Amino acid sequence: MSEPPDRPTPEELIRLRDRLPPEVLFGASSWNYPGWYGLVYSRLYPATGKTVEMLAEYARFPLFRTLGIDSSFYNPPTTETLDRYAAALPSGFRCVSKVWERLTVHTFAGPREKDRAGEKNPDFLNPALFVESMYGPYQERFRDHTGPFVFEFQTIAGWDAFKPLEFANRLDRFFSALPPEGPYAVEIRNPEYLTPASFAVLREHNVAHVFNSWTRMPSIGAQLELPEPITASFVVARALLSPGRTYSEAVDSFAPYDRIREKDPSLRADLMRLIETVRRLRLPAYLLVNNRTEGSAPLTITALARMLAETDSSEPEPTGNTPPDPRPR
Repeated sequence: MSEPPDRPTPEELIRLRDRLPPEVLFGASSWNYPGWYGLVYSRLYPATGKTVEMLAEYARFPLFRTLGIDSSFYNPPTTETLDRYAAALPSGFRCVSKVWERLTVHTFAGPREKDRAGEKNPDFLNPALFVESMYGPYQERFRDHTGPFVFEFQTIAGWDAFKPLEFANRLDRFFSALPPEGPYAVEIRNPEYLTPASFAVLREHNVAHVFNSWTRMPSIGAQLELPEPITASFVVARALLSPGRTYSEAVDSFAPYDRIREKDPSLRADLMRLIETVRRLRLPAYLLVNNRTEGSAPLTITALARMLAETDSSEPEPTGNTPPDPRPR
């Protein structure tokens, strides 16, 4: 059942922003949601055609310090698109970009590739294609806003899957061929690939393991309990779906994303544990929340910021608490 909207006032948002730990970089997965009117957006935008205007307002929301660019999974942004995005964002506002699926899909499947369904993808983990299609354009046109590139490996079916050690070796060869400064992150949807070997490869190349909440993955809390899951000088987490819920179910239940539809106390607790960890280690953490997690990413982030403020209430209120440069150290 839907909760009544518990929208923060502008004054509360400023107070919460000023109490955010500098390591914590909250953001949403994408931003093109007219249902955020009155919370993030000052006017009611149409469903299409106002992407850049919405992006500029998104970046002014007090609790947002980063952004997930999910559309780059389907096609790399053009240089013109990157220029428009850069013009809309304040200096140093860094985005987490999903890498083009052509690089991470092992076997073609689904409606976008129905003519080649079942064929092996010849560009799977092709370093030259990544540099040409994404890394190079980002360095040229979006450098001031480039945060981690997320390589999302959707579930590789059992009949076609790599053995865990083979998958780790493929990652090793791939990241050995990329510009070392990155920053890069890997999101896995096959639980059997969460192995010490894979984590060792990521650690060798300063590539972050993405702590992801997804329908068929262990919880973020369970991932935190794995041996040495923090593999880089920065952290990335993506709260996407509650375990067991499909994407289509969440869309049907939660649109238009203007309120919390279903609290997930377990996920909130896991994210708080992750925040405690990065604060202890003094690592910048990109923490992205999807609308399909609880119904409204900005309100989930507001709830987490309130929890943080309550946790820190015994400490003196900070002044001038601006986040550090979140680029990996």
